[in-house]
Amino acid sequence: MTESLRPPEETPPVEGSIAEAHPERPDGGVWEHPGIWLTLIVLGCLIIAAFFAMRMVDL
Repeated sequence: MTESLRPPEETPPVEGSIAEAHPERPDGGVWEHPGIWLTLIVLGCLIIAAFFAMRMVDL
């Protein structure tokens, strides 16, 4: 016997499935914005480069 069609929003039962709905993490947080880390790294590199450039000029 064939199974009847289900509406698109329903998932058909699967034998052995253990999937359940889970709450999604809230958006945001420091780790989800790599641009901030990239900016901090670039600024740090520029500060260190400026330090050594000034030492070379000061000689």
